[in-house]
Amino acid sequence: MSYKSIFSLLLIAFSAVTFAQTPIEVNINTQNKYQTIEGWGSSLCWWASEVGSWNEKKIDSIVSIITSPEMLNMNIFRFNIGGGDDPAHAGGHMAEGKGTRAEMEGYKKGPNEDYDWDADEGQRKILLKIKASRPDAVFEAFSNSPPYWMTKSKCSAGFFKANKDNLAASQYDAFTDYLLEVVQHYKSVYDVDFKTLEPFNESTSSYWYYKGSQEGCHFDAESQIELLKILYPKLSKTGLKTIIAAPDETNLEATLKVLNTYRDYGEVFDWIGQINTHTYSGNNEQRLAVRKWMDSLQKPFWQSETGPSGGNYKSALENNLNLVQKMFYDLKLMKPDAWLDWQLMEENNATWCQMKADFDTEEFEIVKNLYVRMQVTRFIKQGYRIIETNHDHVLAAISPNGDEVVSILLNTTTSKNKNFKLKFDNIGTYSLAEVFRTSKNEDCKALDSSDFSIAGINAPALSLTTLIFRK
Repeated sequence: MSYKSIFSLLLIAFSAVTFAQTPIEVNINTQNKYQTIEGWGSSLCWWASEVGSWNEKKIDSIVSIITSPEMLNMNIFRFNIGGGDDPAHAGGHMAEGKGTRAEMEGYKKGPNEDYDWDADEGQRKILLKIKASRPDAVFEAFSNSPPYWMTKSKCSAGFFKANKDNLAASQYDAFTDYLLEVVQHYKSVYDVDFKTLEPFNESTSSYWYYKGSQEGCHFDAESQIELLKILYPKLSKTGLKTIIAAPDETNLEATLKVLNTYRDYGEVFDWIGQINTHTYSGNNEQRLAVRKWMDSLQKPFWQSETGPSGGNYKSALENNLNLVQKMFYDLKLMKPDAWLDWQLMEENNATWCQMKADFDTEEFEIVKNLYVRMQVTRFIKQGYRIIETNHDHVLAAISPNGDEVVSILLNTTTSKNKNFKLKFDNIGTYSLAEVFRTSKNEDCKALDSSDFSIAGINAPALSLTTLIFRK
């Protein structure tokens, strides 16, 4: 090979290395402030009903992991008002589907029965433990299905045709009374102020069918309106501070369709105090469309449920870092006030949870995703505001007094490090105080901030790096 050829190859190699080391420039604008974070959280359904019967010390340990400002720092929790299925179905379709944990206890076993306020003791215990540990806790009461005896199919999993309503209009009064009785009971007996009451869950989807794997009930958007028309004046007369949240659809496409139907009716947004959506699927165009709705409505707004879904991932870490990318898109484009996970504890997998559990043996272990979530929820505290960044893989927030800026760098690639160069609008007033990272070999590990320079911050493959700047 000639010297000229060797020189050319070396030049190409040098250029490739130089290009690979070129930092990704990220502008962080502390002046462009967006939504204030109300909090982070999760549904209590179904894990709390199981864990609430465990040993008291284990319960306290789990609640501390979830609520402690030094751990997950969660303060928003969705309490499930179980409908309760036909007792003849016990140990059957739900147990074979999502497990016995999905067999929620209802509070009223029949139209002429008294309310059973001892029902669902486990979930109630977790709720009250959280209330005691977090004075700023925010609770939502939500329903997956009315009691089985109210439904057309006499099954709280859904109708014989999954795309058809399972609650007759003649039962709307009974169902709304049921929801309000539970909410009022928890206020009068336990002083639990539910911020919101959500009567629907992914209701226009076609997931909910007779003898399915969990409680669920289809409501067409028009049916939702008719039920809300009955619920709103009843709730107003209770004297509670609770407001209605809706529609809690499974994805952004469904949410946009339902919001359009609500608008066409005319009065619905007067009845609804908060908008909720799930983001199991959705693109950025839809996120921006939802944001446009929120700008128009000027109501509180939650991303109330999501989880890892889709993708051919080789590990739970890879899967959940891609969920963080969804989280970043949600927070940066759709701008919800709160962002919630579906489950905190699961059996038989380490992907859809922060703690893996065996509900029979009362054993649990922290899994990698807990540290992934901590990288965001521990450091972007309640009351912080999301601020502008110009890169999809970077999320930033500022404290209420402006003394602290949090910047979080995401690398979802499986084999390539990334080098970020951060540029602040007023960088001279801040200095890097703390750095934490979660990666294959690190669990929200505190790193020496003196080893980092904003001119080039290395983010290893499959990692999440949180940087705290202070004045």
